[in-house]
Amino acid sequence: MTESGDTLKRVREYSSPVEAEVAKSVLDSAGIESVIHGEFMSAIYATGAFPSRLMVRAEDYDEADKVLSAGDM
Repeated sequence: MTESGDTLKRVREYSSPVEAEVAKSVLDSAGIESVIHGEFMSAIYATGAFPSRLMVRAEDYDEADKVLSAGDM
């Protein structure tokens, strides 16, 4: 996803990696690339201890936030 110099910004955090994957799919459908950080940690440890962080390019943040907010995600 990222090329050298791209800055990622956290657009959402989820207590479940499944929720994060659903949100990532919504962004993918809108043509916004994203990655999930910490998805394996949140699957191993107690719910909420290590949230899955949905990350987008800084320049895509506003549009990603808008898309996710429209879907109540």
